[in-house]
Amino acid sequence: MDVTATAGAPTALVPAPAGSDGPAPEIRLEGISKVYPDGTVGVAELDLTLAAGELSVLVGPSGCGKTTTMKMINRIIEPTTGRILLSGEDVTRVDADRLRRRIGYVIQNVGLFPHRTVRANVATVPKLLGWDRRRTRDRVDELLTTVGLDPAVHGDRYPAQLSGGQRQRAGVARALAADPGVLLMDEPFSAVDPVVRERLQDEFLRLQASVRKTIVFVTHDIEEAVRLGDRIAVMSAGGHVEQFAPPAELLGRPANEYVADFVGADRGLKRLAVTAIDPADLVRPPTVGPETSLAEAARLLGGSGGAVVLDAAGRPCGWLPAARATGAGTAAAAMQRVDSTVPVSATLKTGLSMLLRTDADAVPVVDGGTYVGVLTAGTVHTTLRRSVGRG
Repeated sequence: MDVTATAGAPTALVPAPAGSDGPAPEIRLEGISKVYPDGTVGVAELDLTLAAGELSVLVGPSGCGKTTTMKMINRIIEPTTGRILLSGEDVTRVDADRLRRRIGYVIQNVGLFPHRTVRANVATVPKLLGWDRRRTRDRVDELLTTVGLDPAVHGDRYPAQLSGGQRQRAGVARALAADPGVLLMDEPFSAVDPVVRERLQDEFLRLQASVRKTIVFVTHDIEEAVRLGDRIAVMSAGGHVEQFAPPAELLGRPANEYVADFVGADRGLKRLAVTAIDPADLVRPPTVGPETSLAEAARLLGGSGGAVVLDAAGRPCGWLPAARATGAGTAAAAMQRVDSTVPVSATLKTGLSMLLRTDADAVPVVDGGTYVGVLTAGTVHTTLRRSVGRG
């Protein structure tokens, strides 16, 4: 089965030397398989192309070969057949230890050395590569700051003195220390509580937006896959890839019954998290100022259900329902105050969540503070249905 996903036109990429800045490589698995001595097939013949600079998620039930596939990329598990290409270089023919220094690796239980400080843990690969002390220290401090750990506070602590979330951050910093083009992550956030896990996911998405590594991320959690992945490979027993597609396509158009069952009957709800607000679908009711009289507001409303109240700078500050636009007084006195807005770049999930937390029937959408329109339940439905058709 040949499953290929590339972003845009083909780009010639040259593998970066270990420990140097360089473009993230494309990963291509050609006829990769793993058959154990007793005849057990861990991964059947697999062809898979992972685009440079993207986060590709391998997801599936336990025993489907997702971790085996990932471990064959850095040859912790040697493939039985096939080739592994990083930007065209067959890495099954190079020294395995040198290969692993070019690839960052983050596992579920972090794997930090307990007898070394956080700083020493993060410095592991740079020291193996022969970096001088000053360069190593500067890189360690930079990465600890990047992942949200203060070097002055956490650098000289030992792993046992950190919380679970802090250990995961240190693990990510160690994996990025030599600036590898490839990052392998094996269920890295599954050992922490749900609140910390969501925060770590948010921080990791922010980090990936700036470093743009080629990431292979293994998880059994479809919610995590949808939230993090640029593309998701749904795997079945024997390492077969049933579908490899962007999250919206996977949820909107499952390739077969297996994929549909795995992503769940609530895939329409999951799709909210990967569908952007469409400005064209926003409702644009009348707008009034805080000092507009209710009589004037009622005239402007016509048959509308309400009006958006904009302050002197044009920012939404309230919602005036038609039922309140009666009698004497001003819009400011009768409006429902708007304490939060939704950025136009947000997903439908964020918008719907905000809508459900407010007493109003609509929530204002802004672009850098500038009012764009309002999101309603009808808007969410319209945009979501259209996105299914586009899938």
